[in-house]
Amino acid sequence: MAEATVNVESMNSIISLFGKFDENLNTIQKQYGVAVLSRGNDIRISGDESAVKKAQMAVTALAEMADRGDVINEQSLRYVFAMVEENTLAEAVKLTDGGICVTSTGKVVRAKTLGQKKYVDAIAKNTIVMGVGPAGTGKTYLAVAMAVKAFKNHEITRIILTRPAVEAGEKLGFLPGDLQNKVDPYLRPLYDALFDMMGAESFAKYMEKGSIEVAPLAYMRGRTLDDAFIILDEAQNTTREQIKMFLTRLGFNSKMVITGDVTQIDLPDAKKSGLVDAMNILKNIEDIATVRFSEKDVVRHKLVQDIIRAYEKANKER
Repeated sequence: MAEATVNVESMNSIISLFGKFDENLNTIQKQYGVAVLSRGNDIRISGDESAVKKAQMAVTALAEMADRGDVINEQSLRYVFAMVEENTLAEAVKLTDGGICVTSTGKVVRAKTLGQKKYVDAIAKNTIVMGVGPAGTGKTYLAVAMAVKAFKNHEITRIILTRPAVEAGEKLGFLPGDLQNKVDPYLRPLYDALFDMMGAESFAKYMEKGSIEVAPLAYMRGRTLDDAFIILDEAQNTTREQIKMFLTRLGFNSKMVITGDVTQIDLPDAKKSGLVDAMNILKNIEDIATVRFSEKDVVRHKLVQDIIRAYEKANKER
């Protein structure tokens, strides 16, 4: 029987770490098969030596996150457990340093996984970044956060969000209303992210002034986009011609972020995805970076990770 002790700065951090009705504590004990209890500001762990060592690493990392004000939930527990197994925990703890921006409700937006941190750093360092990976990895949300940060810091004067108007496997037919009403359903995820970052009133004000533009990809043709942060979402549904057209819109003092999931291509079979094409053609060009996410970077419900793994396994078996 081995024993280890982790000292935590405050009781509030211990309460956050243990979770509501000790649900986080129970998850840690179940994960490593150890007993965990608190004595004042100390958390004591006992059990098998190797299990205690791993649990101590996990609890220490979670305690640091709690001390910095991070919410400890199922997703953060899952991620810390994975980092312990991969021996990359020291890097994972650094994720809590700083933040990208603050939402309209006061929430700090920051990278939650190593994949997300790599993505955010790539956007900061490069003019064009392609973020490729499964649903729920924060590709669009973090890109919008970086755009809002650049806008608020007066690094750019416009945010332009666009995506191809392609149905997700079904035919929607004729939609009612004017042109804006017809394209709004395709652009809703982009609106949602901006509402969250800026609030509805600020978003409407900047839209009216033309500082923020949300439009279908077809509207980009023939334009040169200077002093702008441009995000192309759902890029797996672009054709080769469309993504080339988009990339060549780049103007002075501008950034482009292109996001997509190559496992969710809704184009007709005969058409090759422009995103896949661009990743191959542009891979060796300086100032253009590609960041690939995995199921480990999923920050939605645990089942989303499980679903992605199940589909990946099925695709390999085929």
